[in-house]
Amino acid sequence: MLYALHEMQRALMSPYTYLAEAGSRIFSEPGSLYAHLPGASRMAADYELAYRIGKDYEKPEFGLTQVPAHGTEVAVLQRTVKETPFCKLLRFKRFSDDAACISALKDDPTVLVVAPLSGHHSTLLRDTVRTLLHDHKVYITDWVDARMVPTSEGTFSLADYIDTVQDFIRHIGARNLHVISVCQPTVPVMAAVSLMASAGEDTPLSLTMMGGPIDPRRSPTQVNSLATTKPLYWFKNNVIHEVPPNYPGHGRKVYPGFLQHAGFIAMNPGRHFQSHWDFYKDLLRGDMEDAESHRRFYDEYNAVLDMDAAFYLDTIEIVFQKHLLPKGEWHVRDRRVAPEDIRSSALLTIEGELDDISGLGQTEAAQDLCSGIPAARKQHLVVEGAGHYGIFSGRRWRETVYPQVRDFIRAHNAPVAASRSRERKKTP
Repeated sequence: MLYALHEMQRALMSPYTYLAEAGSRIFSEPGSLYAHLPGASRMAADYELAYRIGKDYEKPEFGLTQVPAHGTEVAVLQRTVKETPFCKLLRFKRFSDDAACISALKDDPTVLVVAPLSGHHSTLLRDTVRTLLHDHKVYITDWVDARMVPTSEGTFSLADYIDTVQDFIRHIGARNLHVISVCQPTVPVMAAVSLMASAGEDTPLSLTMMGGPIDPRRSPTQVNSLATTKPLYWFKNNVIHEVPPNYPGHGRKVYPGFLQHAGFIAMNPGRHFQSHWDFYKDLLRGDMEDAESHRRFYDEYNAVLDMDAAFYLDTIEIVFQKHLLPKGEWHVRDRRVAPEDIRSSALLTIEGELDDISGLGQTEAAQDLCSGIPAARKQHLVVEGAGHYGIFSGRRWRETVYPQVRDFIRAHNAPVAASRSRERKKTP
């Protein structure tokens, strides 16, 4: 019912939103007579602020068409290489007409970035992908908005997420692959690779886990507290709703994106209010550079997707309430998740000193769980002064975190592959 009411409100407000957009253009476009009237800049700012608060935010594009690599600019083509009803595997293919650059591109390590399924689209990792493309062949998981998936495709659980990650790893080829998981997927990626190791399959050359809730009992945050102070039935009764008839996924039970967005805002309402007020003042002053920076951020931040109810509730129960992974009690399709069975993959864990989503120690817990990986192939990094987003996006990511990620991947690119056969021979 709540979802239907939200859609009704959206439909009622859309004409006013379009009028606000038109008003903003009328009082700001250089060719408009009204833009030269006294008070025009204030009217334009008023209208644009109203427009941006009330508008719908569609999924943004990655927009990565060119990046620097090996001393030259290379073209980038985005394409879908594998697809399931709930996820697409995207490849960012680099092209050059320089022979030396082409040779270097072929030798670059291959990376799979597993994006979070926690409200935002995978484009939230645009800066992560752009930076990785300087020195890597890059794939990324692009999760589909659950409201766009017909109910005939069935539900999507945490176990299905794990199956999807394994399927993509096998498709790319684990022997020459490095996996980077950002935030939420650190847990299912750990499970996926653990199960593959237990079954005697090849595992990726390295695992880089960034700001994720491997053990949310350590340094619990506001996010962790909400999950542990409410029983599972509270989440079922209060945040799960059916997709209304105007979407392909009509009737699917989901955790709606608009509720998730409300939760994001509620975590730091003062910061968001101040950001919009600063945006309004930038428009009045004519500071279009800062205003455009605000637009870019909120075009991404306000674009949210629905999550299938089964996946969301599984995550709440298994990860945040029962802590089955760090306890060693997690079974996926009757197989125990045993991180200690991972032996051939190197492990890098990264945390932000000021992370208010995954507290210090939560990701580092993977170091203890993966006891089968030699200490020489493990590394832990705490990024001073960085919050949650700072470890994978922005200046700190580009200047502090990425060089260490790049060097870690390079250091474990070929040697580990050579050691796999020796380790298998030792295993009875």
